[in-house]
Amino acid sequence: MQLLPLAILQCLLLASAQVFLKFALARMEPFGWNWEFFKSVLLNWQFALCGILSGSATLLWFYIIKHFPFSMAYPMVSLSYVFGMIAAMLVFHEEVSLTRWLGVLLIMAGCYFIAK
Repeated sequence: MQLLPLAILQCLLLASAQVFLKFALARMEPFGWNWEFFKSVLLNWQFALCGILSGSATLLWFYIIKHFPFSMAYPMVSLSYVFGMIAAMLVFHEEVSLTRWLGVLLIMAGCYFIAK
C-alpha cells in the first residue's frame, strides 16, 4: 500500500494542473502569431502554475515507475479522472450524472484491487 499515497498525490497534481490550464485558457487571447497572444501566454500566472504542477507530477511519476511494478503503477494514473470529476463539480459547478459517478466508483474499485 506504499504506492497508493504516492499515486493519489501524483493524480492530485495532474488534476490540479488541468484545472489551472482551463483557467489559463479562458484568459488567453485567441491564437495568433502576434504579440498580444504571446503576451497573454507569458503573463498568465495560471498557465505558469499549470506548468509547475505538471512538472511536479512528472517528477513524482519518475519516482513511482522506478520503484514500483509498472503493472501496478500505470493503472493508478486513472485516479486523476476521479479528481477531475470532483474538480468539475466543485470548481466549475458542472452537473455530474449518476452514470459518471458509477464510472468513478469502478475506477476506484479497480485501483483498490490493483494496489492489494
